[in-house]
Amino acid sequence: MANVIVIGAQWGDEGKGKITDLLSRSADVVVRSQGGVNAGHTVVVSGQTFKLHLIPSGILYPDTQCIIGSGTVIDPEVLIEEMEQLKALDVTTDNLHISQTAHVTMPYHRSIDMASEERRGDYKIGTTGRGIGPTYADKSERTGIRVLDLMDSKRLHEKLTWTINYKNVILEKLYNLPPLDEKEVIEEYLKYADYLRPYVIDSSLEIYQAVQKKKNILFEGAQGTLLDLDHGTYPYVTSSNPIAGGACVGSGIGPTIIDRVIGVAKAYTTRVGEGPFPTELSGDVGEQLGNRGAEFGTTTGRKRRCGWFDAVIGRYAVRINGLDCLAITKLDVLDELAEIKVCTAYEINGETCNHFPSNASDFADCQPVYQTLPGWQQDTTHCQSLEELPPQALNYLKFLAELMEVPIAIVSLGPGRNQTIIVEDPIHGPKRALLGADGVPVSA
Repeated sequence: MANVIVIGAQWGDEGKGKITDLLSRSADVVVRSQGGVNAGHTVVVSGQTFKLHLIPSGILYPDTQCIIGSGTVIDPEVLIEEMEQLKALDVTTDNLHISQTAHVTMPYHRSIDMASEERRGDYKIGTTGRGIGPTYADKSERTGIRVLDLMDSKRLHEKLTWTINYKNVILEKLYNLPPLDEKEVIEEYLKYADYLRPYVIDSSLEIYQAVQKKKNILFEGAQGTLLDLDHGTYPYVTSSNPIAGGACVGSGIGPTIIDRVIGVAKAYTTRVGEGPFPTELSGDVGEQLGNRGAEFGTTTGRKRRCGWFDAVIGRYAVRINGLDCLAITKLDVLDELAEIKVCTAYEINGETCNHFPSNASDFADCQPVYQTLPGWQQDTTHCQSLEELPPQALNYLKFLAELMEVPIAIVSLGPGRNQTIIVEDPIHGPKRALLGADGVPVSA
C-alpha cells in the first residue's frame, strides 16, 4: 500500500495528467485537491485524446474511485459538460465523487475575473478568466457558495439573494457591466444541483475510510510549484496551493498518511501567462521546442513560453515539496537538438545565486548560468528502457538527477501511455533502485 502525491515541479503543464493516468492503474483512489477549470490535463490512450479540467485523470480506469476534493473550486457547468463528453466516449463517471464542501464558481466570479484582469492593463497577471481567483477570494471572505449549498434549495435562495445583489453593485459601479438576474442564476444552478446530486459525498471521510482499508491513494496536483499562492512567483501565481502540503489540506487528510511525493518536470521549461522566466528562449530554438512539444494550453489554448531546463527552480521544488523522485516528461522534444543547455545557477548583480530568490524583483533580474551538454539527434519515442536510450540522452537524465538531487523514477517520451520508461512505479512497486545521478542506481 502506498499513498502518493503527484506535483508539478515547474510552472504547470509538465505532463501531470499522463503521469497520473499511468500511476492510476495501481491506485484504488485518485483525488484532485485544488485548483479549478483553470487546470488542464491531457491524456492520450490508444490514439484517443482526453482533455480533463476538473475530473481526476484516473477516471479512465473504470475500477478507480475518483474524488474531487474540498480544496477545488467547481464550475458545475464545465464539470457537467466534461462528464457528458466522457460518457459520449464510453467512459463511465459512475466512480466519480464530489466533495460537498468544495466551493462553486458562479457567473459573477467569471465576470469579475475578466473585468479585473482587463483593468490591470500593464500589470495583468495572465489569468485564464475562468473565475478561479474570485471564487477563492469569496471562500476566504466567507461569502462563498459550496456544493452543499447547491443541494439545499432554500439555503441557496437565501445565500444568493444577498450575494448577487452585492456582486451586482460591483459589476455595475466598478466595472460598468450589466447586473445578473438573481432568478435566472438560481434556476440555472438548481438544475446543475439535480444533475450532480448523486455524486456528492463527504470526501474527507471517504478518503479516510480508504486509508483505513489500506487502499492505494493517488493525490493529483494541478498547476505547479512556481504557481503556488504562498511559495510561487507572486503575484504571477494561481489562487491555491499546488504544492504537496496543499494536497493534504485540499483533501482533508493528515500529512502522516503520505508515503511518497513525486515531482513532474519537463526536460525543458515552459510557462503560460505573465511573469519572469529566466531561461526563456525567444529565437528559433524556443519556437522549435514549442512546435515539437505542442505547447498550447489545454484550458485556454494559449501559446506556452519555452526555455531551457531550470535546475534552480527544480531544486526549489524538491525543497518545498519534499520530493522523493522525479518524472521527466517530453524528453523526445529535445531529440533534434545538437546541443542542450541547462541552467545550473543564476547571476544577480554580478553574484552567483544557487537558490530561488523569494524577492520578485530579484527573480526578474536573474540571468541564467548555463552548462551545455551534447544532444543525441536520434528518435527516442520508441525506447522502452533506459538501456535503449542514446548515451547522450541517458547522460542528460543523469545530469538532471544530479542537479535536482533526487532520483528519476519515470521518463516520458511522447503522449501515449506506451511511450514511457517506468524505472519504478512509485505506488505499486517496492522502494527499490532508481536512476541516480552518477549512473549507478540509488535507493529511493
